[in-house]
Amino acid sequence: MQQLVGQWPSGLPAPRQLGDQGIVTAIAPGLPSDLLLNRPDLRADEARLRGGNANIGAARAAFLPQITLTGSYGTASSQLSDLFAAGTTSWLFVPRLTLPLFDYGERRANLDLAWTRRHTAVTRYKSDVQQAFREVRDGLTVRKWLPLQVEALKYTVAAEHARVQLAGHQYDNGSVAFIEVLDAQRALFTEQQRLVQMRRAKLTNAVDLYRALGGGRVDNLMPTEAST
Repeated sequence: MQQLVGQWPSGLPAPRQLGDQGIVTAIAPGLPSDLLLNRPDLRADEARLRGGNANIGAARAAFLPQITLTGSYGTASSQLSDLFAAGTTSWLFVPRLTLPLFDYGERRANLDLAWTRRHTAVTRYKSDVQQAFREVRDGLTVRKWLPLQVEALKYTVAAEHARVQLAGHQYDNGSVAFIEVLDAQRALFTEQQRLVQMRRAKLTNAVDLYRALGGGRVDNLMPTEAST
């Protein structure tokens, strides 16, 4: 109402930096891989599989590894890391079909077209599952070292700030030229920019992980279906 009548709003909370607003929260250990089923891409893939009369339970059992995504302190679990070749993005998980994926009892004259559509849907599902696990692994890996980088840059900024003050005192006493003050200020500004960028990367990583994990909702998982 105050804004509508042109008055400055009152009673607002004190402004806080983004880093102090709880955007980056702790990630619990032992998060299940079923969280990924909340991702829009996997939901869309499973909808296409349902359209081809696929057994979604069999598809998940075959192509979606049932593992824990996070280990201690919210870092990537060893099970997640073992899904990829060391130091690469190569997928090592081998699918195993224990149940028929499609009901082949309803064959029609357009069998070739139906097979092509089903094969495309399965291929896309497998690819998106791999991408989902890859994004989670990469996000958790980056999340592990970003706070260390932020803390290191805080010390660097503090050191450069002290250098600016020292250069200013020396200039006031006539012991150095003003170029020394300018160099110190330039170095401080550079490190401050790096700190801002690293803090932004930390916040971006939190958003990316939230998206990669399907929103992080454990109570909103799609139920596993035995068949469709």
